Amino acid sequence: MKTRTRLGAWFAPQLLGLHAFALVAIIVCVFMGLWQLGVYDQRQESERADKQQVPRVELTDIWSPGASFTNKQDMRPVTITGEFLPTDQQFWATGKTLDNSDGVWLVAPVVVDEAVLMVVRGWQSAITEFPQVPAGEVTFDAALLPSEDSSSGWNEDARSIGAVRVPAMINVFDQPLWNGFAVGQDPSISAGLDLADMPEESTSWMAGGRNLGYGLQWWAFVAFIAFMWWRMASDMVRNSDDNSEEED
Repeated sequence: MKTRTRLGAWFAPQLLGLHAFALVAIIVCVFMGLWQLGVYDQRQESERADKQQVPRVELTDIWSPGASFTNKQDMRPVTITGEFLPTDQQFWATGKTLDNSDGVWLVAPVVVDEAVLMVVRGWQSAITEFPQVPAGEVTFDAALLPSEDSSSGWNEDARSIGAVRVPAMINVFDQPLWNGFAVGQDPSISAGLDLADMPEESTSWMAGGRNLGYGLQWWAFVAFIAFMWWRMASDMVRNSDDNSEEED
């Protein structure tokens, strides 16, 4: 009987207004939080679309040998004009995938502006003999990537390495190196290999970050409202129980 009375106290007339206010406030805060999250997602999509629509430019218009690799160059489509070093100067980058299949990249050093730019010509499933490089000055399309981080080390006998890592190649070539590499997007230099995959476009979480912060704030309000509702309602029920005991 006491349990039933206590349960009924939570639905006493003086508490119904508090319940209704808390419920409406929570619904509004959840809705506003979801709306801000939706705006955040839209801004993320907008930044990805902006990156995909970046026009192709001449490599030397946006970068130069010795210059650091920055966001301005990252995944930027470019047109490259240069001369390939001899065929035997190519190397393989192992541990590369294409359509979920393991394989290797064929990487060729190309002299651009008197420095070596490593260019991924294409992908194949296993190491074979090097195909011939194009002769003379060549112009082709590619996209830029930063030097990869990890590497299993340079294998001179196989002319292979676990990643296209610029610092690891300093002693391999006599010329200075560009501080990044390019992935060929032009079948004219692929020697019949499959064109290598580019990594997915990465978008900074800071794009629309203010909206993400606002969304989290609205959801924090939900927790605060729920806590205050529970505390105020519990106090009112407790006071009601105390008054009932005094009357008894």
